[in-house]
Amino acid sequence: MVGGLAAHQIIRWTEAPVYSKSDQAPSTIVVIPAGSTFNQVASLLEGEGLIRSRSAFVWLGRAQEADRKIKPGEYELNGAMPPAEILSKLMAGRVVLHGVTIPEGYTISQIADVLAEQRITDREEFVRVAHDTTFIKTLGISAESVEGYLYPDTYRFSRPTAAQDIIKTMVNQLEHVLSAEWQDRAKELRLTMHEVLTLASVIEKETGAADERPLISSVFHNRLKKRIPLQSDPTVIYGLPNFDGNLRKKDLSHSSPYNTYRWVGLPPGPIASPGADSIHAALYPAPTSNLYFVSKNDGTHHFSNTLTQHNKAVEKYQKRPFRRGSRSETSRHVHKNGAVAHHMIRSNVRDA
Repeated sequence: MVGGLAAHQIIRWTEAPVYSKSDQAPSTIVVIPAGSTFNQVASLLEGEGLIRSRSAFVWLGRAQEADRKIKPGEYELNGAMPPAEILSKLMAGRVVLHGVTIPEGYTISQIADVLAEQRITDREEFVRVAHDTTFIKTLGISAESVEGYLYPDTYRFSRPTAAQDIIKTMVNQLEHVLSAEWQDRAKELRLTMHEVLTLASVIEKETGAADERPLISSVFHNRLKKRIPLQSDPTVIYGLPNFDGNLRKKDLSHSSPYNTYRWVGLPPGPIASPGADSIHAALYPAPTSNLYFVSKNDGTHHFSNTLTQHNKAVEKYQKRPFRRGSRSETSRHVHKNGAVAHHMIRSNVRDA
């Protein structure tokens, strides 16, 4: 009887938490590496002071056949949790999730930078997967990359998360945003969703002023109808192998298919991830006859429907301030969402 009582007390001791709830034990972040054996996990927990006995935890795991059910990842645990609760959390994979915000107007490369800085996934692997056409086809996307399909939003990912899983999550979020109404509207405009996202991405990069997006969209829709080149600086910049912050006249002759000064129509694909407002603007342009816009150097633009009016606006907002020695538009005003201040005429582009 004495032996049995002692054994019972030992079991209760090993199954009890290290601290009582009243001790207010601090939380500890524990990373379970992929491929860890159950013994290694138990040793790690014991070393962190989260369980009293490695052997008892191994016995508990074997009793629940948890040897191969522990999921790797980052866990928030504390010594006031009973071993059974810790085991349950590890088996369920209730890992720590980190909030990651992807701003509107970010490119694949910029998104990869954010994810790498947050230690969510490997930057190079993310960029590679984002251009893997075999994988992209499994998402129902017919494109050379997922540029424009990674919806900008705030997500919660564990560390680490596979690049493919992140991309699937962001593409799925875009599908939720693209309502049936928007898809029907795209058909009315005789645009594919790829073309809608392409136009929306250009609108996104053109302005940081939300109320201007339908006006910007109107200019582009009018130019597309008249078969006039879009002459969008952000598309040219996207197609340049290297961009130092100044767009020069020689850049406007670059052979890139994204050079909308050389080629009529939309570029071959999105140049960034557009937000919902820019997608809406692409589908519902303002009813105007405008064909031009010029940056007013304050984050907004002046719109014109004739070249004569536009040239006057260029003189007022671009050439005159430049003559006075103020900062020229060629130094590229970049808004918080990555939009590039721009006006649709070559007169503001530096000579090479």
